[in-house]
Amino acid sequence: MFTMAEKPTEYEHDITYYATDSRLTEPSDGKRYKWRKMIDRSKELGRPLTEEEAEEFRVE
Repeated sequence: MFTMAEKPTEYEHDITYYATDSRLTEPSDGKRYKWRKMIDRSKELGRPLTEEEAEEFRVE
């Protein structure tokens, strides 16, 4: 029978290393998009939209 050694986990170190200013995401760039239409177009194409294609759905 195989025995499995328990791998020590130090998740606290990993999180504190990457989240140095307590944010888990980048700040917003202020751009707004018509997300539902973008998702539908992406599904039609079968791939993610390029930056130029995404700009078509930007809300001014």
